[in-house]
Amino acid sequence: MRVQATNSPGSFEVTTDGAGVVGHAGAALLGELADRLGLTRALGWRDPGGRRHQDAAVLRDLAVMLADGGDCLSDLAALRDQPELFGPVASTPTAWRVLERVATDPDGLARLRAARAHARARAWAAGAHPDVELLVVDADATLVLAHSDLKEGAAGTYKHSFGFHPLLAYLDRGQAPGEPLAGLLRPGNAPAGGADDLIALVDLALAQLPTSASDQPVLVRSDSAGASTRLAWHLHDQDVGFSLGMPIDAHLREAILAQPEPAWTPAVDADGQPRDGAEVCELTGWIDLHTWPAGTRAICRREDAHPGAQLRFTDHNGHRFQVVLTDQPDPDLAGLELRHRQRARVEDRIRAAKATGLSNLPFDRWRRNTVWLELVLAAQDLTCWTQALLLDGALAVAEPKTLRYRLWHIAARVVRHARRRILRLQRSWPWAAELAQAFARLRALPLRC
Repeated sequence: MRVQATNSPGSFEVTTDGAGVVGHAGAALLGELADRLGLTRALGWRDPGGRRHQDAAVLRDLAVMLADGGDCLSDLAALRDQPELFGPVASTPTAWRVLERVATDPDGLARLRAARAHARARAWAAGAHPDVELLVVDADATLVLAHSDLKEGAAGTYKHSFGFHPLLAYLDRGQAPGEPLAGLLRPGNAPAGGADDLIALVDLALAQLPTSASDQPVLVRSDSAGASTRLAWHLHDQDVGFSLGMPIDAHLREAILAQPEPAWTPAVDADGQPRDGAEVCELTGWIDLHTWPAGTRAICRREDAHPGAQLRFTDHNGHRFQVVLTDQPDPDLAGLELRHRQRARVEDRIRAAKATGLSNLPFDRWRRNTVWLELVLAAQDLTCWTQALLLDGALAVAEPKTLRYRLWHIAARVVRHARRRILRLQRSWPWAAELAQAFARLRALPLRC
């Protein structure tokens, strides 16, 4: 039997004479959402002479570029070379000048943050308000490597690397991606638990919450780096709750080991079922908490160490221990411990930030990198609000890489018919219907929320 030969998938000609074809069609959704929520307009503040700066569209396009996967100014070319889709986009030198103008303006960073807060209020009013009784803000530090010692502020880190040590704060949205609230750029040698920096970060994060949420209780979570009485009192004075990890020293270890076996109750997982090999107990009466705000409690979790894990001096009989300081009065110890343990989700939020431009602080000057960090948060804002307002199912909780592969980087054809401009998505693309529906939902949002 003779088999008919067929062409392999690579047997085609390649030309550069296509017309009306655009890539990254889904990224236009992000830019249009920024306009619809008023972010673009808020970025274009007026100077004392009453003139409105034209930098707003450049800043918006930079945020869209970061959400789309770019990590340097020259990546604006992906938007600029598609005017049918994105309109006029600034050149790289123009974008640099705009960013430098914001960086040298004494109020530039504050205005960027105010614009984000303004758009957040509109997004929440349009339906992105998290459906929770308690607003939980997670604060954490991360390391961003620098590959040049010419970058201002780059320094050696506690992990013997070289770079920066920013602090970030996210609103926990459960299984959905977290919502970025604030970021604070710091040198690489900044301490993880600097109370002044944590207080500044928390204040910036709380200022981002819309006034519509003023009647909702707020809880701030941090790991043991945030175990500061100054931070706890600062939150207490603002009527904000706290849940902070506590480092275990010899005194605390003695208190833990003195607990009778009946004092330990099973810990629980997110589904409410007992957590295998884990128990919790309260240590409040066993340690000195007189310097902490009234009502502060200490809750300990002991858990079997994972197979192969190296035990520390604070471990005992194969158990690992974690201690939480909180002012929450809930009698459910397991529930309080679970709530604090769920702060681990902030690691996913930071990983997403690094996939959205944070892994590369591209400038030599500190002031420019602080603006870049704020634009990274704005890019995450746009992604979060897009998922909350416009997407369903798996796409509503997808990682940035998944969104780019399935939606933002989709190709399409721009055609004109009967004085209309039409974006034709590929019919066979598995997520074309979801993207078309997202555009329809976007255009159904009120212009003023």
